Amino acid sequence: MRIRLALTRSISSFTPKIMADEINASAATASTTSTSSRKKNSLWPSVLRWIPSSTDHIIAAEKRLLSLVKTSYTQEKVNIGSGPPGSKVRWFRSASNESRFINTVTFDSKEDAPTLVMVHGYAAAQGFFFRNFDALTKHFRVIAIDQLGWGGSSRPDFTCKSTEETEAWFIDSLEEWRKAKNLEKFVLLGHSFGGYVAAKYALKHPEHVQHLILVGPAGFTSETEHKSEWLTKFRATWKGAVMNHLWESNFTPMKVLRGLGPWGPNLVRRYTSARFGEYSTGDVLTEEESRLLTDYIYHTLAAKGSGELCLKYIFSFGAFARSPLLQRASEWKVPTTFIYGFQDWMDYHGAEGARKDMTVPCEIIRVPKAGHFVFLDNANGFHSAVLHACRRFLSPDPNGYPLPEGVTSI
Repeated sequence: MRIRLALTRSISSFTPKIMADEINASAATASTTSTSSRKKNSLWPSVLRWIPSSTDHIIAAEKRLLSLVKTSYTQEKVNIGSGPPGSKVRWFRSASNESRFINTVTFDSKEDAPTLVMVHGYAAAQGFFFRNFDALTKHFRVIAIDQLGWGGSSRPDFTCKSTEETEAWFIDSLEEWRKAKNLEKFVLLGHSFGGYVAAKYALKHPEHVQHLILVGPAGFTSETEHKSEWLTKFRATWKGAVMNHLWESNFTPMKVLRGLGPWGPNLVRRYTSARFGEYSTGDVLTEEESRLLTDYIYHTLAAKGSGELCLKYIFSFGAFARSPLLQRASEWKVPTTFIYGFQDWMDYHGAEGARKDMTVPCEIIRVPKAGHFVFLDNANGFHSAVLHACRRFLSPDPNGYPLPEGVTSI
């Protein structure tokens, strides 16, 4: 969710510059499409389109980014049907029975390894975990997904009109995916907004979740529970009033990015270079990592708007949950580990508050030299935290996988 603020702030100082090289590279390496799609694309090559992206560009950018991963993997489009049985919420605005799919990447692993399902956050996709796949596949059968409406998954029209319907969109699509993959038990890891979805899923389907890992999760406190003097004052200003109106109007930074057309890749490049480069709180991305991640981020954000429109229904202005997880802490049925970077803008005190009401094992781990993207900022510290969280599945020794120096358990 941090990218929302970063992209918005960047607009005021943005200097137009066409990223022809990046766009040409994306077009040249895009995956094979259907005959009709090729004909259409041949008439309007990427360099001539206002928004130089497509679903094929997303998958091609994903392949380029995952070329950095040494472990072999299988990419598939898992069919989740047209909607959950008996639900009034369909995955698209259509009278047809068109099926939708979840883009899924499964990495090779030992046959007896526990399954780890990884769920990305808002304005992201599964490729954001590219620095973690090699290390985690040594211990888990790792499966990473793009949530419905994000990344390379289907992007149906977003028809939800309430918090309940919006939660069902993500939770039920994840459950249909689980059924299609025939998974009975797995460790579920979610980052930021993906942590919110993972927690809500575990509350609804605890029988399928062996352990829940929430990485810098969003949605624990409401605006009432976390009163902010700064936010109250900001809302009273004209800028605050405008920002609040845009939020309630569901105006997303992705709409700005699409509006910039061929200038969009440069804006994303500036964000990536700043967040994971000069302003990084941990390990800086290499030049190749930065280039491939920039390309990947652009194509996942510039594609048709879908899942991004969940924001106003899940959070109020200021990213406070409309249906906070803190209020359901006493209903928790799955052992949980929270992981935060020391410089994470998500407040770990929300997890501390929830732990007081939980009746299941709960641990809060903080990783140094890391911000909200702890798995990119300090990958080794993040891996240690995940292994420590799952030590009862990985080793007969209860003291196995201790936390290294600097990584602390609260």
